[in-house]
Amino acid sequence: MTDQQVHKVALVTGAATGIGKACAEALAAKGFIIAANYRSREQEAHAMLAALPGNGHQLFKADVADPSQAQAMVTEIGDKLGRIDVLVNAAGQYTQQDIHSNDYVAWQQAWQHSMALNLQAPVNLAFLVGRFMQDAGAGRIINITSRGAFRGEPAAPAYGAAKSALNSATQSLALALGQHGICVYAVAPGWTETPAASPRIAAQGWEGVAAQSPLGRVGRPDEIGSIVAFLASDNAEYLTGAIIDANGASYLRN
Repeated sequence: MTDQQVHKVALVTGAATGIGKACAEALAAKGFIIAANYRSREQEAHAMLAALPGNGHQLFKADVADPSQAQAMVTEIGDKLGRIDVLVNAAGQYTQQDIHSNDYVAWQQAWQHSMALNLQAPVNLAFLVGRFMQDAGAGRIINITSRGAFRGEPAAPAYGAAKSALNSATQSLALALGQHGICVYAVAPGWTETPAASPRIAAQGWEGVAAQSPLGRVGRPDEIGSIVAFLASDNAEYLTGAIIDANGASYLRN
C-alpha cells in the first residue's frame, strides 16, 4: 500500500464477475477500499468481496441502468465510506439484435436496454461521482468500452454504438473535468475470457477467435485489471482522454 492510496475509495460497477471483478482485485491490491457494485449475482459478489486483499471493502447492490438506483447507491457509498476517488464503469452487457428479424418491438427494446446500461449508466455515474471528485480536487473515471466500438458489431449493433458513444463521452468528460483535477479514460478490450464472453467465443470456436490476435490467444480479465489500476494511479494523469486498446493487436486503428 502506498501513501497516495491510503483510504482512497474505488467504486467498481459490475464487480461480481469478469472484468469488473478483475478491476476490483487489482485496485484492492494497490490499497484501495472497494465499493463493489453488483446487480443480481449475489453469491459471486460475496465470494469476490471475501477474497479481496485489505479491509473495509463493501458491497452495494443496484441496477445502475436505473437512474434512481444509481443515485441511491452513490449516496449510500458517500454516507458509508465518505468519499469516492475512482469510478470504474465495468457493468455492461452484450445483447444481440437481428436487423433481419421482423420483430420491431424486440429491436426497440434491445436498443433501449443496451443504451441504458452501456452508455447512460456510465455517464450518469460520472455525473454523480464527479461531485465527490470536484470537492476533493482530484479523481479518476475509467470506462470499459470495447473493440466493437471501432470495428462494428453486426450481431449486436446497439452494443457497438453504445460503446462508441461512451468513447466519445470519455473524451468530452476529460476536457470538461480536467480543470477540477479529474482524469477520464476508456479501456477498449477485445475478446476476453470472462463468464459472459466465453460462451460466445465457444460458439465461434476458440481456435479461430484466438487466431484474430498475433499472440494466438484471447485476453485475460487480470490484464484489463492491471491497466485500470495503472490509470487509477497518479502516474497516468497525462493520459487523460485516452482510449486504451487492449485487444492483442486483433484490431489496429490509426
